[in-house]
Amino acid sequence: MLARILETEVMDTVDEAQSYDAMDHSGVNARFVADFLTVHGTSRGGWFLDVGTGTARIPILLAQADPSAKVLALDLAAQMLLVANRNIAQSGLEARIQTCHQDAKAVAESDARFEAVFSNSIIHHIPEPETALAEMVRLVAPGGTLFIRDLERPKNQESLFHLVETYAGGESEQARAMFRDSLHAALTLDELRSLCLSLGLPESCVARTSDRHWTLSWQRTAT
Repeated sequence: MLARILETEVMDTVDEAQSYDAMDHSGVNARFVADFLTVHGTSRGGWFLDVGTGTARIPILLAQADPSAKVLALDLAAQMLLVANRNIAQSGLEARIQTCHQDAKAVAESDARFEAVFSNSIIHHIPEPETALAEMVRLVAPGGTLFIRDLERPKNQESLFHLVETYAGGESEQARAMFRDSLHAALTLDELRSLCLSLGLPESCVARTSDRHWTLSWQRTAT
């Protein structure tokens, strides 16, 4: 089994933000939004929280798919949020998507604040992901949904190189390196399930959902 090799927690240079936004994540993002809506349904009137929004491509897609959705898009990288705000303005969705410069490990919002909390590809950036996971659980309202998707660390170098060539072979060398580093930094299913148990979540809320992704889907009991 490949050892976990941490990458930089915060991608916060102009070049990193622009390079990330230029990568083609459209298919992955569209599937994320469709899967989230299948699990949660459309907005019930509350706010959604996107943890580690990057350049806000997912909140934009979600707000376009669900005309009632309101999203607080949170990220620790100021440069990512600059691009995010530009993307939101270009989409004409400023009234329903707000950005927030905060740390996923210490979110300054009250308990059970959000109708749904979702996150795509942030967990692998965090050295101690249990802290961020605990924050996300804390923020889900009764009857609300937690929906997290991220990369799964491959079993060996051969599998890692195959994934890089399959999904980033046509990208720039910088983009291939970013994807390779992300795979190395990702959690395995067993590691994630252990974290879930430590937070009081059932192992069954975690599943492999592609050849390179896992998904955590959980709903807090309504009161």
